[in-house]
Amino acid sequence: MQITLKGKTALVSGGGAGIGRAIVSAYDELGAELVIAEIDASKCEALRAAYPQALVVQTDVRVTAEVEALAKQVEARFGKLDVLVNVVGSHLWTFKELTAMSEEEWDAMHAINLRHMFLMSRAAIPLMKKAGSGSIINFSSVEGFRGCPYNVAYTTFKHAVRGFTEALSMELSNYKIRVNQIAPETTDSEQVPVKQMYKAEYQGEPIGRTIPLGRLGRPEDHAGAAVYLATELSAWVTGTSMLVDGGTLPQGPFHRLPNGQWSNAPLVTGSLAFELEENSSKA
Repeated sequence: MQITLKGKTALVSGGGAGIGRAIVSAYDELGAELVIAEIDASKCEALRAAYPQALVVQTDVRVTAEVEALAKQVEARFGKLDVLVNVVGSHLWTFKELTAMSEEEWDAMHAINLRHMFLMSRAAIPLMKKAGSGSIINFSSVEGFRGCPYNVAYTTFKHAVRGFTEALSMELSNYKIRVNQIAPETTDSEQVPVKQMYKAEYQGEPIGRTIPLGRLGRPEDHAGAAVYLATELSAWVTGTSMLVDGGTLPQGPFHRLPNGQWSNAPLVTGSLAFELEENSSKA
């Protein structure tokens, strides 16, 4: 089977950096007609220089009027839409207990992690119906599959993306429009810069030890998943969630010990049990 997006129009939100930019690059290589929604004006200029054939529109996907204007531009230029990738999302650096969270912070978290998917999907669906089929790809997070303290709002809306994806996949199945979700673990990107988030001594191997596949995510990891869900490779896949997390979620309560073995027991440095384990590994 040939992997191609030739003849397909693909809209990527947040395409100016990180995961969104990696998806734009991958879709461009596969021959897609690109539409890129990006809020940052300077990133829009960079995208126009890098992809001169693309339709790049400065858009705040949280604003109804701007999303509707974007859809009109897509229709005017391409007449249809085949792929929508809802990449935009953020924790907004809001880490606090729920009782300390304001209503404004809650609403802001909702707008950027869930509401925009409603706006973008609602605008895109009529264009996909014109195409006769389509693929909507929603980005969530591993936090949509577990509890995350001090980040209740973010966790709540990431859980909601799964419900949105599954329900919409059923609703749109009669139109041959597929809807799926990608759920990343921490990915080294502009939004989550590892060098700023972790001290130098924890970067590289120490962080990688916490993930079964031994490293944090890269934007290209998620671009590969987005290629699969946009192409005929996934023609019989809808309503599903693809974890792109290096094995983080399946590991559950287990963690890798310094000697490389796995344990679900609490690791307390300096404890007798830990010292015995270290000594036995050296024997």
